[in-house]
Amino acid sequence: MNARNHKKNGLSEAHSRYETITSIDGTHPLRKYCASSYVDYRARHRHGGEVFYFNFALAREMGLIPQSHDDAMNPGLENALLRTFSLQIINEYDIENRTRIKAEDIYPGTYMATRYLQLQHKDKRGLYSGDGRSIWNGYFRSKQGTWDISSCGTGTTRLGPAAQGGKVLIKTGTNEHGYGNGRASLDDGLMAAVMSEIYAQSGISTERTLAIISFKDGSSINVRAGKNLIRPAHLFSHLKQNNYDDLKSVLDYYLDRQIENREFVSSNSERVRYNKLLEQVSEDFARTAAFFETEYIFCWMDWDGDNILMDCGIIDYGSIRQFGLFHHEYRYDDVEMYSTNITEQKHKAKYIVQTFSQLVDFVLTKKKKPVSHFRHDKILNHFDQRFDYFRTFFALCRMGFDEEDAAQLLESRSFRNLSTRFRENCRYFESAKSHYGRYEVTDGITWDAVFCLRDLLREYPHFILTHGEEPMDPSLFMDILRSNYATDDDTKLFGYRKRKIIEFQNLYIEIVNRASKILNRGTDRLIGDICTRSKTINRPEKLTGDGLIHTTNSILKQKANLNPSRLNRLLLHFFETHSFNQNSKLKNTKTHPLSSGIDKKLLSQLNNVVDQYKESI
Repeated sequence: MNARNHKKNGLSEAHSRYETITSIDGTHPLRKYCASSYVDYRARHRHGGEVFYFNFALAREMGLIPQSHDDAMNPGLENALLRTFSLQIINEYDIENRTRIKAEDIYPGTYMATRYLQLQHKDKRGLYSGDGRSIWNGYFRSKQGTWDISSCGTGTTRLGPAAQGGKVLIKTGTNEHGYGNGRASLDDGLMAAVMSEIYAQSGISTERTLAIISFKDGSSINVRAGKNLIRPAHLFSHLKQNNYDDLKSVLDYYLDRQIENREFVSSNSERVRYNKLLEQVSEDFARTAAFFETEYIFCWMDWDGDNILMDCGIIDYGSIRQFGLFHHEYRYDDVEMYSTNITEQKHKAKYIVQTFSQLVDFVLTKKKKPVSHFRHDKILNHFDQRFDYFRTFFALCRMGFDEEDAAQLLESRSFRNLSTRFRENCRYFESAKSHYGRYEVTDGITWDAVFCLRDLLREYPHFILTHGEEPMDPSLFMDILRSNYATDDDTKLFGYRKRKIIEFQNLYIEIVNRASKILNRGTDRLIGDICTRSKTINRPEKLTGDGLIHTTNSILKQKANLNPSRLNRLLLHFFETHSFNQNSKLKNTKTHPLSSGIDKKLLSQLNNVVDQYKESI
């Protein structure tokens, strides 16, 4: 919509007070670097939408609204959001069929659907793949940094699998092509908003939901933001196609943005710049793969680098599963193939690092060697070492050590070896599987884990506080450890299992005693601190994927009674309860007490749903 039409449509308030939002018009610096990295689309206003959710905390963090702005929706803000983000692309079907569109509904600029590699496409080089139902709304620069903004559900592009590279013209909203209809659903958008904000507030890198615009047909436009939304797949498509100039351009664009946001240190030497990036990619993917495995997060990483950001930040929550137990046999069914499982994520992450080694070598030498040439590259040794380090680091954190103490303790080689032995002992218990075997679930196949290590890690330090170094009876140990998936057959106390129970306790107590000396902290005080933190970190009310689905359904049932302000306030309280890090208040929030009895009742209901699907006793 042209700026001159704002007053005519009663939008002068939105334009003047919220021009930070209305200035987002498709303009993006990637255009100047690489024209082949996107397909441009004109867009029209999509009528009938309403703002269902707005992330006030993120908007303040970005600088889109003033720090003093209250968590309250008003007509000016709502109008600004709808005019900026409630749009639908004018795609190839519309052009071919001369779809009638009012001139005043057409936006003046164009919006990018970016190209990237995707394994779902028959072409494995990224020639015809990328944003199939999304566009990049643009970017926003403020004192807080530069942010990318994109939207899912804005119409069918020619980069989706169903379009076959533009050979099939698809009308946006049609049900003939399933995923290819260009729409997003409100329930998926809300699930992504809830999970991404819990992860973000817990210090996990992720794309975040800025706003959700809902429509009466159950569809939505889900607006996401991040400081750099480039994926490995954006680079890998040019790598696969041997497009040296375009590959280097996108790589330089990514690094320039990282330097601008002070996430990367500049260097006059390209060789130094690119090799530093390779080291950073190895570090990020090793850390994240170790964290996912420790926290039972399934993220479908694969060779295409599609479902993850360059810093290993999470995107596409449709391919994310949060488990309460170590369901390491779960595989997602993507119709044509099954996904990796949790333990295989390490190998996929490592292969992505190997591909980056190939990529950097290509950019530096202008000669592309096969990726197999780099299977023994030294950066992969770095990845393995850092992955093992972070697995042990996160195991200590899960015990109840804070991150600073865990890092200090692991400086000792002997303590690191001791901690690794403890981690391997824990893996014995969390890897135990049900006697029922493998079976199908609605979205794939799985084989249930039967022991909840989080329950044991929460209760065992309290046992030490009250019983000292007295051994816990194996029957009590097993009662604490068993989950609601376990049967009596699964929890039998045979000889080897009894020895592992004894080993767990001996290693745990040795870690505490050794840590007490290294940290120069009394054992009573140290175990007290561990006990306090472990109760929070390993609380029984773990938000699982099933819990998230039913929580979302509970919210949507109350949709008619929830305006954006009330929903934001409700979710802030929910985030605080289920954040991984309970020791600090949520950032950039203005959390107000829930004054309404209805809201308090709904929050209690949501927490009860989480408790129902927590996967532990």
